Amino acid sequence: MAGTKEIKSHIQSVRETKKITNAMYLIASTKLRRARLELDHTRPYFEALRGEIKRIFRTANDIDSHYFYPVDNDTPREGTYGCLVITADKGLAGAYNQNAIRQAQELLEWHPDTKLFVVGEYGRRFFSQRGIPIEQSFLYTAQNPTMARAREISARLLDGFDRGELKEIFVIYTDMANAMTFQARSTRVLPFHRTYFDTPPGERAVTEPFEFLPSVRAVLHSMIPSYVSGFIYSALIDSFCCEQNARMTAMDSANQNAEGLLAELSLQYNRVRQSAITQEITEVSAGARAQRQKKR
Repeated sequence: MAGTKEIKSHIQSVRETKKITNAMYLIASTKLRRARLELDHTRPYFEALRGEIKRIFRTANDIDSHYFYPVDNDTPREGTYGCLVITADKGLAGAYNQNAIRQAQELLEWHPDTKLFVVGEYGRRFFSQRGIPIEQSFLYTAQNPTMARAREISARLLDGFDRGELKEIFVIYTDMANAMTFQARSTRVLPFHRTYFDTPPGERAVTEPFEFLPSVRAVLHSMIPSYVSGFIYSALIDSFCCEQNARMTAMDSANQNAEGLLAELSLQYNRVRQSAITQEITEVSAGARAQRQKKR
C-alpha cells in the first residue's frame, strides 16, 4: 500500500491537472461564444446570396452551367474528386477529429481517385503518418477561421474544378445540430443540384421580372464563387464551434473525474494516516507494557 507521502504527491498532481483542464474549459467556452457571434454576423449575407440564386432559377430554368447537374441527370461524375477535410490543430476534444477523418476514409474507399485538401494540424499529421497523399495542406491554424482564408481555399478548389481537374468537390466538416450534439458531415459542394435552390413550400416567392446584365449565365457564374466561399467559411466556423464544444465536454468530464479521484485519494490518505497513527499507538502501548512487566 502506498504511504502518505506518495498519496499526498498524487493528490497534488491531480489538483494541478484539474487547474489546467478547468482553464482549458474556460478558454474553449470563450472561443465558442466568439465564433458563434461571427457566424451570426455573416450568415444573413450568404442567405441573401442563396435567395438571389433561387431567383435566377425562377426567372430562367434553361441555364446551362458546369456548376450544376443537368435537370434530368444527377449521376455522379467520373474522374478525380477533391475533398476538403477540416480538422483541429490538436486533440483533447473527444472524438471530434476522428469522426471527420472517418468520413474522409469512407470517401476514399468509395472513390479512391480523390485528392485531399486538409485544414488542421491533426489531419495533416494523421494522413502523413499513414502514407495517404495530401494534394495541398493549408498551413494556417484552424483556430482562427476568417473569410480571407475561406476565399483562398475556395479559389484553389474552384480553379481545379473550372479547369476540369476536379469533377466533384466535397467538404468534410463537423456540423453542430444544437448545443449538445454535433455530427461530422460529408457534403458535395460542386456541382450543385438545382433542387438545392428550389423554393420550399410555404415560402413566398418574388415573381417580378428581372433584367440581368450582361447575361443570366454571367451573373450566376459571378455569384457561385462567393457562395462557395461562404459555404466553406460557414464550414470552418461550424467545425471550430464543434471543436470548442467537444473540448468543453471533454474538459468538463476530466474535471468530474478529477473530483472523484481526489475524493478517493483523500479517503485513502485518511485511512493510511489513521492506520499509521494506530500502529504508532500500538507500538507505544506495547513498549510501555513491556517496561511494566520488566519492572515487576
